[in-house]
Formats: sequence, C-alpha cells, structure tokens
Amino acid sequence: MMRTQISLTESDRQLLDAEAERTGRSISSLIREAVARTYGPQFDLNHDLGVIAAVAGAWSREGEDGHDYVETIRSGDRLREAIRR
Repeated sequence: MMRTQISLTESDRQLLDAEAERTGRSISSLIREAVARTYGPQFDLNHDLGVIAAVAGAWSREGEDGHDYVETIRSGDRLREAIRR
C-alpha cells in the first residue's frame, strides 16, 4: 500500500470524520472505497444485456409464472405438496 498525502476542505474532512465515527472505519478506508467506486471498473451495459439474453427463458415451470410460484411458497403449499409426494 502506498502512503499519499491529500488536502481536503474543512467540510470534506468533517464529512469523513462523521462517516468514520458512524461506521467505525478509518478515513483512509473511506477514501480508498470512494476512489475504487468512482474510478474503478464500471458496469458494462453490453455485458449485462448479454447475461440477461443468455438466461431469458430459463424458467422451467411451464404453465406457472413467477408470481404464482412466489404465492405457492408464501402460502405454505410447498410443504403440503412435499408431504403428498
């Protein structure tokens, strides 16, 4: 890890102090996270769309939509179905 000296405005430092106090993290850690989030790898829209296209149609419960499936789980019918088998 490299040590780097930076200059902050008083309000920037107050923000960092408050967040460090709230989270229990060091100011250095907060700055590293902010740098990684701001300047690190960004999401690739084309990649994300490709993943969505690849999994499209993966739902294998023919005749049942996602809403029906969730309602089955919520209602406890899944347990009753398992007992009947």
